Amino acid sequence: MTDTPENSDRLLKWGLGGALFAALCCFTPLLVVIVAGVGLSALTGWLDYALFPLLFFSLAVVAQALWLRAGKPGPAPKLWATGLAAALSILIILLEFRFAIRITIGVFAATALYAVLVNRAQKKGTLS
Repeated sequence: MTDTPENSDRLLKWGLGGALFAALCCFTPLLVVIVAGVGLSALTGWLDYALFPLLFFSLAVVAQALWLRAGKPGPAPKLWATGLAAALSILIILLEFRFAIRITIGVFAATALYAVLVNRAQKKGTLS
């Protein structure tokens, strides 16, 4: 896949869509109602084990897309964002979802801060 603006826009849309879907399904009973409606309510206890990692990896895709859109200032976030998403997924499962909302808000805030930094770097031409 080439690094064109269309691909970064596409990555951003898919990343934000995945994050929005995961957030809606984690923090509302939307997916529980849908899964129960089709007769698979036994799966509802396991949904968070898939949804939180989906949320974190979707935000990693958003970080990569923001970096591509900004003209690639600084080091690529692909490896560290993916590693961080995996570590947070493991941490949240090990902590048995006790601090899930706090960790998730922190990840959203970190992604927003990264977006601000990348946009500033794009305007300046370098990452400070």
